[in-house]
Amino acid sequence: MDTLTRMRAFIDVVEAEGFSAAARRTGRSKALLSKYVKELEDDLGALLLNRTTRQFSMTEAGHTYYRTAADILKEIDNLSDLVRENNADLKGRLRVSVPRTFVDAEVGQSLIDFAKEHPEVSLEIVAEDRFVDLIEESFDLAIRITKLEDSGLIARKVSDFRVYACASADFVARHGPIETPQDLSRIPFIIDTNSRWHNNVRFSGPDGNTISVPVTGPLEVNSPQATLRAAKAGLGVAIIPDFIAGPSIQSGDLVTLLEDYIAKDRGIYAVYPHRRYLPAKVRSFVDYLAVWFRRRH
Repeated sequence: MDTLTRMRAFIDVVEAEGFSAAARRTGRSKALLSKYVKELEDDLGALLLNRTTRQFSMTEAGHTYYRTAADILKEIDNLSDLVRENNADLKGRLRVSVPRTFVDAEVGQSLIDFAKEHPEVSLEIVAEDRFVDLIEESFDLAIRITKLEDSGLIARKVSDFRVYACASADFVARHGPIETPQDLSRIPFIIDTNSRWHNNVRFSGPDGNTISVPVTGPLEVNSPQATLRAAKAGLGVAIIPDFIAGPSIQSGDLVTLLEDYIAKDRGIYAVYPHRRYLPAKVRSFVDYLAVWFRRRH
């Protein structure tokens, strides 16, 4: 019996969290999976799994083996994908981490459109506002809306991105003029708690230095859509992503402020772990997003 078969059996059992669940998932018998894992342990000379009637857990050696074995098998699968690559025949599961802000906005349609055009790809979208560990949490890639920072990940920019400081015209008439970031410290501000800075809003000064302004206001909410509605209702100034604020700015419901102080080095990125063989489904997904955004602009 070859090592890869035993390795796959071990990983199937670990990821299903038990032999019975792995048997149901893979269509193999519990006895066969147990045999493969036992043979793997005998070959390695180490116990990988603690087996009891009620509990299932990995040993320290099991944890070490699992991390590396999972990467090896993913590389093998990716290599097979590369050899068979044909965009008309993309198959398999694609697990993507995406900010809720992206999913809930109009640009989230890009994900639906991809799924519609590639029905044999099982697209699993996990929407949450945190930076996931792609490798530890088994994501194929993530969409990140940010200023890209150094990391061990590979990134491709699929679209430009900026935010606007904006408010209703009526609010500006009542509380203006608003000419510098420091003016925000004296007027109501709508705080989107998704921001890592919360009650301190950051701007870029003419010299390139960061300007941090403490703000307070009548509403704190972890939703850009709710922030938009509050700004249109005249509750205060808000910082809102362009793909959410754009229509309201174009219609005149909101006016933009402090444009000379808004950083323009942000983007929407697809990021994924560095792998020698990038799966065809990942490459096709990223290419699709880049074209989708280019057509939108």
